[in-house]
Amino acid sequence: MQATVASGARFLYPLVMLKNKTLFITGASRGIGLAIAKRAARDGANIAIASKTDKPHPKLPGTIHTAAREVEEAGGRALALQVDIRDEEAVARAVQRCADHFGGIDILVNNASAIYLSGTAGTPIKRFDLMFDVNVRGTFVCSQACLPYLKASAEAGRNPHILNLSPPLNMEPRWFAPHLAYTMAKYGMSMCVLGMAEELRPIGIAVNALWPRTVIATAALDVIPFADPKRGRTPEIVADAAYEILTRDAQTCTGQFFIDEDVLRAAGVTDFDRYAVTPGNKDLLQDLFI
Repeated sequence: MQATVASGARFLYPLVMLKNKTLFITGASRGIGLAIAKRAARDGANIAIASKTDKPHPKLPGTIHTAAREVEEAGGRALALQVDIRDEEAVARAVQRCADHFGGIDILVNNASAIYLSGTAGTPIKRFDLMFDVNVRGTFVCSQACLPYLKASAEAGRNPHILNLSPPLNMEPRWFAPHLAYTMAKYGMSMCVLGMAEELRPIGIAVNALWPRTVIATAALDVIPFADPKRGRTPEIVADAAYEILTRDAQTCTGQFFIDEDVLRAAGVTDFDRYAVTPGNKDLLQDLFI
């Protein structure tokens, strides 16, 4: 099936719906990860919710269990997996459980991330280590663990993808100077895209990045100075863009650094006000690295 955009043009990539596909999504108990899970669930996808939050957090909404219920209410099948992606053995067990439960893995979404915005002198080393352990190492560990199942998915013609929630590699000093450690950690995720896309291209596994044009109203905004949620968009805009990417042909759509708004405009979306936290507000706050 081909997707027709508003202009009457057609995508180069045939859409492959996500019904019965299995997604392993890190950090899916809330925010963007949960939104991506629920969007895929509307097609009848299988979702492994791989997150740390097993019990209610005093400051953060949602657990793997509440997320699983929301996925099932949206039309999908859910598997709640309590896992810290810094622990490679725990990741291996979680990936194995997912594959055994659903019969394989078709899509990995590396969404889990840690953020601490401070300069060199103001960044505690434990925060530095946390960002690199979660963002860079965690992304690598999850990708490595899922790789055998993604290869099997490719061999079966099931259109496998890896999608990292990471920014374009804009190597400008202004993105490094204010928060060097965070920038390096997020760019580490993007470098995984750059390398893995080329490495896995012959196998037929797509590897891409997705980043929002504006700030997204999630719990992460609490640690970003001056980031007013009322000037942002909801996680659903990233989820809809992720869906567009994950349903494209893995053999031709790979190695790209996508921006959510651009993906949706290409798909024919013209009404972005529906994603605004404050409908009608044109004074949206641009995200980092754009």
